[in-house]
Amino acid sequence: MRIALLTEGARPHPQRGAGGWCDRLAEGLPEHEFELYLLTGPDGPGAVERLSPAWRDVRDLALWGRRPAGRAPGAVRRRRYAGAYEQLVRALVLPGERAGFGPGLYRLAALAGEDGGLPAFLASAHARRILERTWRLPGADTSAGQPLVCDVLVAADLLEQCLRPLSAPWYGTGPGGLGAADLCHVVGGGLAALPALVARHLHGVPFVVTEHGLHLREQYLGYREAPYRWPVRVLLLSFFRALTGETYRQAAVLTPGSAHDRQWQRRCGADPARTRVVYEGTPAVDRPAAGPEPAAPTLVWAGALEPGRDPELALHAFARVRDELPGARLVLYGEEAAPGYRAHCAAVAERLGVAAAVDFAGRPGTLAEVWEAGTAVVFSALSQRAPRLLADAMLSGRAVVSTDVGVAREVVGPAGLLVPARDPRALAGACLALLRDEERRARLGLAGRLRAQERFAVEPVIGAFREIYLELVSQYPAFPGGGGGGEGGPAPRPFARPAEYWLADGRGVPAGDGGDGGGGDGVGADTRTSAAPEPAAFAEAV
Repeated sequence: MRIALLTEGARPHPQRGAGGWCDRLAEGLPEHEFELYLLTGPDGPGAVERLSPAWRDVRDLALWGRRPAGRAPGAVRRRRYAGAYEQLVRALVLPGERAGFGPGLYRLAALAGEDGGLPAFLASAHARRILERTWRLPGADTSAGQPLVCDVLVAADLLEQCLRPLSAPWYGTGPGGLGAADLCHVVGGGLAALPALVARHLHGVPFVVTEHGLHLREQYLGYREAPYRWPVRVLLLSFFRALTGETYRQAAVLTPGSAHDRQWQRRCGADPARTRVVYEGTPAVDRPAAGPEPAAPTLVWAGALEPGRDPELALHAFARVRDELPGARLVLYGEEAAPGYRAHCAAVAERLGVAAAVDFAGRPGTLAEVWEAGTAVVFSALSQRAPRLLADAMLSGRAVVSTDVGVAREVVGPAGLLVPARDPRALAGACLALLRDEERRARLGLAGRLRAQERFAVEPVIGAFREIYLELVSQYPAFPGGGGGGEGGPAPRPFARPAEYWLADGRGVPAGDGGDGGGGDGVGADTRTSAAPEPAAFAEAV
């Protein structure tokens, strides 16, 4: 079948990429035809060039920077655009009109498909006047303060950039059109869901949403330090909140990366019956376990140096450990994420009298080097949103101690030690229990490695999406857009490759496929991928 992968490339805020996970999915399901639709930053061509060479069909759209060229709509069309845009803005600022977000969005998409004038309209003075008038209506949500003229100008530009996917040239039923796809797969959520929503509305194409870390939660965290006044931040967060709700309502299946994320999705309106946890597979499951332990008892800590990761808790707990084991050491790996925070942590270590035994090692070359350097691994975060770093530590075979927050209980389970957050006494006690008991360390390390290999292997992820794809297309018409080949084109096919393609003797290879990959590739072919570069993995995990 034909599957359109929709994801974001690069953005001014948290960097997001298509690489790794999308590559493994496409390589693990060679029986399907994947096309990548990439929303990029100002360096759109550069983001596409950095993709794996395996991607032959890539279509990109720059979200940020210079707006797309296009003529402004005439007077009659402008009134239609104005009505749809006002409906969308009212849904963002008036609590009683939230239900108008979806209809306004689809009206704008339909108009953009007819004449391509949406970017020019959104950048016009007429659109700014609509935004200003609606934003200042009685009853509008202005708890963050009344918007100023500068707020209107900034918010209008940001909304134009957010709505650019509505005018992308992707919505036909011809070659490269989303209407010709069997289904869409949105990776990461957020603005990448806009094309999938439009394709579902116009052509009835179902879509799947995979989130490894919730996009809406990242937006709330990111906008705390955004360079905009509070009225602008509130308006943009209202947009992303409404977009997330509409995405969850319209998605055929939601696949969060953890049960912790599934709970957040339900709070945002996701239907539990359409939600399935699929853990993020990692090639690191094939990596050998860490070698011999260091000679001195050593605790290793990894993560961004910021208050949310709470390295101060690790320092206070380590001071208690040093009182019992004077030869113990603590190594902290990671880069400074909050200005001046590394110096602050160094001052805390100095005040506690353990500075000589604490090493701020910075960013490591590979994650394997981090776990190799320790006797046990410590996580002291106040919020553990993603399971990837925890799982990688467990795959090393080292025993893990973690604060009981976020996904920690779900990932570590009985294969490690969990302690309350902000409790240095409990954390120190757990570390001492492991440092003093070699047999227990080995037992927990092996149990953690086996647990992580079972949950985070690539093959179960590939199998889960193979089942999801087949289940979805069995419930939807083969050609929801009324065709797939366009006028004068070849007869449409309901699936990219029929089952006969995979016959061992090759007799079922359809004409035009050239016989490459047929016959001998078999259903049982090994679909495992090679490990991704570890430095990139560390950056994404942290």
